[in-house]
Amino acid sequence: MADPAMSVTPYWELTFDADGDPGDRGRDRLLAGVRERGVRDLIVFAHGWNTDRSGATRLYDRFLAPVPRLAPAARVGYVGVLWPAMRFSDEPIPDFPRAVAAEPARRPVLDKDTRHALLETFPGRAILVDQIARLLEQQPPEEAELEEFGRLVRTLVEVVAPGPQALFAADTVAEGVPQSEPEMFAGSSAAACEEFARALAELEAAGAQEGFRIPNPWDGAHELLRQATYYAMKRRAGTVGERGLGRVVGQLAKAAPTVRVHLVGHSFGARLVSFALRGLPEGVRTVKSVTLLQGAFSHYAFAARLPHDARAGGVLQGQQNRVDGPLVCCHSRHDAALGTMYPLASRMAGDSRSAGELDTGRALGVKWGAMGHDGVQAVPGTRAYTLAEALEARLPASGCVNVDAAAVVRRGGPPAGAHSDILHAELARLVLAAGRVR
Repeated sequence: MADPAMSVTPYWELTFDADGDPGDRGRDRLLAGVRERGVRDLIVFAHGWNTDRSGATRLYDRFLAPVPRLAPAARVGYVGVLWPAMRFSDEPIPDFPRAVAAEPARRPVLDKDTRHALLETFPGRAILVDQIARLLEQQPPEEAELEEFGRLVRTLVEVVAPGPQALFAADTVAEGVPQSEPEMFAGSSAAACEEFARALAELEAAGAQEGFRIPNPWDGAHELLRQATYYAMKRRAGTVGERGLGRVVGQLAKAAPTVRVHLVGHSFGARLVSFALRGLPEGVRTVKSVTLLQGAFSHYAFAARLPHDARAGGVLQGQQNRVDGPLVCCHSRHDAALGTMYPLASRMAGDSRSAGELDTGRALGVKWGAMGHDGVQAVPGTRAYTLAEALEARLPASGCVNVDAAAVVRRGGPPAGAHSDILHAELARLVLAAGRVR
């Protein structure tokens, strides 16, 4: 049944817990509903760091609204994927009202909305959240207190046994071993806070008139908490994709074999739908397109070999071949969350490069870059278009396709930049073009 608040119909929701287990009622409604409503093309959208149903469904409502006008003759159904993610309330979201994109709090203080989101996202960790909030409020000058802050953050986001999430944090695999321990957890917390503080100061100075300010390491500590939380969301996204959505798509293929599925994901939702490919049962070919909007995972995830390490490859290498159509990756140079912060947070333990290399050829970005910043990398045959070119051309029938969406994905302030600026009819048109939905 369609949600009366949604702009499109028929619309269903799939809800998953952090370990990828689906809500049975939503899944059963979907499996029965696509047959009853005669759906031919099913658009399945996974959100990124929205903390609750209202934020996610508002995104789906706004993004999908142009589809009936753009494809009036198509028999399209819609699915909103809901999974336990969160965002910090100080991140501006273009085109969203203040209730969804709250006014920024004074950094580095932990505002009440973000504190509530942390408690919801990491149940049973209230004492840890209080300790973290107290340190951010007090900002003690001792380096030892920054190290203690890092210890508390690591404890907050660690996986509680015996869940499966620990298997899904990696972006790359070296000689069969997943590479998933970032330097921000393994190294000095004080040094990580100082790196993040410098990067934040540079981002803010780029858009301000008063010029560069002296970095505050506790601003960096706030960013360390944000990035550690996103690391946990990244881990969950892989879990929910492979163990949850991939299996449901397989069940849908049995229940309604003629339905053409189009997976769409924003931010960590892009990681989720990509890992769903790995969770598809053998022989399932119902996924006809995948569209990644500002994907928050490694640009080498689909690569068989990494340019800087021939022994290693992407954790999703070859999974684009599970799509009976193209895998389209939208990227934008205006995405500061992925262009600056993601490489700092993703650098692996033991890597010798420093944050200063961001100023000298973006060496960190090349090695630890994200899909949503510069597209799929190191996958032979990948085609590249601007957004305007992609909307005019007939997209390839298979393989990876990079689409530079910077012409529309361009608005947003620090620290995320344009990461969430995806509510554009041009991007909805691209989803339809990728899936050949008419």
